[in-house]
Amino acid sequence: MKQVKFGTDIYIGTDALTKLNDFQNERICVVTDNFMVESGMINFVTSNINDSNEHAIFTDIVPDPTIENVVSGVEELSKFNPSVMVALGGGSAIDAAKAIKLMGMKLDIIKEVTLVIIPTTSGTGSEVTDFSVITNKKENLKYPLVDDLLQPDIAILDSRLVETVPPTITADTGMDVLTHALEAYVSTEATDFSDALAEKAVELIFEYLERAYVDGKDSEAREKVHYASCLAGLAFNQVSLGLCHGIAHTVGGKLHLAHGRINGILLPSIVQYNSNENQRALERYATLARKQGLSNSKGKVAVRSLVNRITELRAKLNMPANFIDAGFTKDDVTPHLATISEEALLDPTTKTNPKTPTKEDVRQIVSKLF
Repeated sequence: MKQVKFGTDIYIGTDALTKLNDFQNERICVVTDNFMVESGMINFVTSNINDSNEHAIFTDIVPDPTIENVVSGVEELSKFNPSVMVALGGGSAIDAAKAIKLMGMKLDIIKEVTLVIIPTTSGTGSEVTDFSVITNKKENLKYPLVDDLLQPDIAILDSRLVETVPPTITADTGMDVLTHALEAYVSTEATDFSDALAEKAVELIFEYLERAYVDGKDSEAREKVHYASCLAGLAFNQVSLGLCHGIAHTVGGKLHLAHGRINGILLPSIVQYNSNENQRALERYATLARKQGLSNSKGKVAVRSLVNRITELRAKLNMPANFIDAGFTKDDVTPHLATISEEALLDPTTKTNPKTPTKEDVRQIVSKLF
């Protein structure tokens, strides 16, 4: 028996932020970063919090939030004792807010709190998932956390908040969306429900991501990519991900390269790896290729058309095709290769990959990209 559960209320459209007006007599803590305050983006939130509430703003968020960052967040938020937490920002602010809530409640420092997520990038899908990723800087590791307490109560999707995202970040986060959708589609736990969400996310990314990259003010493209991110998040929250994320998490900890950029480098190789000697994955990739109008064929020919479409999109987004293009040398990764191979297999997202990898498989995949 499998459970299909959608635990987050999602509000969309240019008036979605008015949902914040529904809160009355609450203690609202906005978790964000300094850029959101300095750029004035925070006003989208504070202008919609009515005077019956008391609110505070916590901005001590670092890129790739660390365990220490989360601990300090718990300490600071416990002083305010919020009844509502609003996370505004990209993946770092959202992951930090979710982890702060989880740790605070596990330690009985933060009481029951309503978690509202307002993403300002279109990539992680974290506004609808029970996932969070925290970094251990001492060990150069990224830990994916999975817990029901991480599931947001409310997600607010307003595409106006992503119109100023730079092209490079638009590309990186968009490729992360595509990876989420493709990995959910071939997950060993995939269902008709997750398939429908993943298929639509892939369709929207292939149609609109390049447009959003070229012209950030293209409101239709921005909205569609924003929704694709959420759809892919809903899909993988049901059925998890795969080896691409398993490798990306550990490589990101070692090389400190943007997560979506790592996924973009790895994704074509992972599709080829999964479809080799794994009939189920091959058939599912081929089916998706036909549904996206990329091929009329079956089997390896259809999979090749899917890989070609991914690499074509990657090139149009001016993203690196390998780690050399991304500015690294083989010497940068060689000392970490054994650890990467081990850690990728231990990553929880790898468990649902359609093909069970070995350490040597991971080593070969990464080595060929240098």
